[in-house]
Amino acid sequence: MNTITPDIDAAQRRTLRVLVAAQILSGAGLAAGITVGALLAQDMLDSTGLAGLPSALFTIGSAAAAATVGRLSQRLGRRAGLASGYAVGALGSLGVVAAAALDNIPLLFIALFVYGAGTATNLQARYAGADLAAPAHRGRAVSTVLVATTVGAVIGPNLVTVLGDLAEAMSIPRLAGPFMLAALAYGAAGLVLWVLLRPDPLILARTLADDTEGDDVPSLTSAPTSMWNSAVALGTTIMVLSQLVMVAIMTMTPIHMQHHGHGVGATGIVIAVHVAAMYLPSPLSGFLVDRFGPRIVAVASAVTLLAAGITAAVAPTDSVFSLALALGLLGLGWSFGLVSGTTIITGAVPLSARAKTQGTVDVSIAIAGAGGGLASGFMMASTSYAALAIAGGAIALAIIPAIAFFTRLPTHSARSESPSPTAKADRS
Repeated sequence: MNTITPDIDAAQRRTLRVLVAAQILSGAGLAAGITVGALLAQDMLDSTGLAGLPSALFTIGSAAAAATVGRLSQRLGRRAGLASGYAVGALGSLGVVAAAALDNIPLLFIALFVYGAGTATNLQARYAGADLAAPAHRGRAVSTVLVATTVGAVIGPNLVTVLGDLAEAMSIPRLAGPFMLAALAYGAAGLVLWVLLRPDPLILARTLADDTEGDDVPSLTSAPTSMWNSAVALGTTIMVLSQLVMVAIMTMTPIHMQHHGHGVGATGIVIAVHVAAMYLPSPLSGFLVDRFGPRIVAVASAVTLLAAGITAAVAPTDSVFSLALALGLLGLGWSFGLVSGTTIITGAVPLSARAKTQGTVDVSIAIAGAGGGLASGFMMASTSYAALAIAGGAIALAIIPAIAFFTRLPTHSARSESPSPTAKADRS
């Protein structure tokens, strides 16, 4: 029954097109909090020490949302889970705008927490790209979804000046302008997915798996149990440290630039370079992992993050180029860590336990990001941006001994991965 294969291939192509469109839109919303979140908090709280709080709040919110979106997707499909996540992110963005207009700090904290749902959903979308992909094409599918985020994430920060003018014209604080864009971007992304993500890739993959008889593989609808071992611990450690360092340095860079006379336009350029470096090199990161192995690329992540910290620390305070270079290296190091850590975990856990284990890992990563964002404000207030950057680079080097330690421990290799829907159809 090979006639089913073209239908699956067509559904996968349509899924990727819809996801790419949604990711381009949501990328603009994702960049709002990164670009001006810390500046808005500093302005409203009149405190540099608490400037890392927005990053911590929407990162914690993203952790809660990741689990919720995952459970909703499991029950109702990717379309419902992702669209709902973006809708909540749009609501949070509007809440931030309202909090700024009313100068209401409690509302700001609540809204930033809710805004984190957009960040979580943006990352969750990469899984939808792989639901119907053949095993040999899963990396390419995930990379396609990740790269699409770059377009909106680069455009968004470069509109901060225009958005600030628009906000002022509406009698709203300038720094709330990017969150107006985030509300529109997240809302549009959710609408695109709700209307166009048909057939739902997860539901179709599950249906094909359940309908295929004679395959000695776990059902996609069965409840998995977690499979924690040394390889999972290693992959988690790599991504947690990468996230911690990236968020800590990234969060305080806009504050550092403001303290030295740079406007939000220059900040937008630096953050745009950073976000582009996070997502644009994902195909390169995947190629290097396949070519040299995830542990080698994880070492490259540690070295690149250290280079980013040193570059940020020694960058002349009047040089936008030097700071952009530092934040570009920071994004690239994060990309190496994310792809290598994800690959290690994916290969270490059987399909029946993979989704649950990855969800738990993602929560750990989000918590690490929240801790990095919150601690970075206190550290910069008590020391300096240079000290924060050097400390971040030093922490990243812990990835290398972690690789040596966990590699020596015994582990359990994953059972043979179940065939993709396309592969099953080919055998029919």
